[in-house]
Amino acid sequence: MFRSWLLALLLFFSLQSQQANAWWFWTPGDTVDNVGYKPEQPIPFSHKLHAGDRKLPCQYCHSSARRSPTAGIPSSNTCMTCHKLVRTDRPAIKYLTEKYQKNEPIEWVKVHDLPDFVRFTHERHVTAGLSCQKCHGPVETMDVVSQGAPLQMGWCVGCHKDYKHDQNLKPPLNCNGCHY
Repeated sequence: MFRSWLLALLLFFSLQSQQANAWWFWTPGDTVDNVGYKPEQPIPFSHKLHAGDRKLPCQYCHSSARRSPTAGIPSSNTCMTCHKLVRTDRPAIKYLTEKYQKNEPIEWVKVHDLPDFVRFTHERHVTAGLSCQKCHGPVETMDVVSQGAPLQMGWCVGCHKDYKHDQNLKPPLNCNGCHY
């Protein structure tokens, strides 16, 4: 009796383990697997113009990417560095200037959104030498930014397994490396 119970238990856990191994390739959700998602933004900001044509580095606007978990949305102050003088007659810049003068934030819509249980830090990835394009796609070619990668667990783990940029750096493959 004990032996058949033990065999049934081992079979159950073996099947669960196989399901778990298959599950991490596909993380259900309405945000992580939304490749191509490009929400309407309050200001028609063109990364193609700013990062592509004008060659502004990503971290000029997203300066917290190299020192914090989030890349951050630039404050209106960052935009106004140039737009106090440049294209001030345009409706979008007038809107930006009005928000800036009232000290009100621009309510941007998040494009790349991970589940709350995922501990992703831009700082580790940026300081490891990964380009923004690795996860966000060729943003410098986009007039409207869209989600460039599936952001599924299997996609992330695949990158961690294949990482060869720095031989001294070993990205985590254990659960605690990326999950709370």
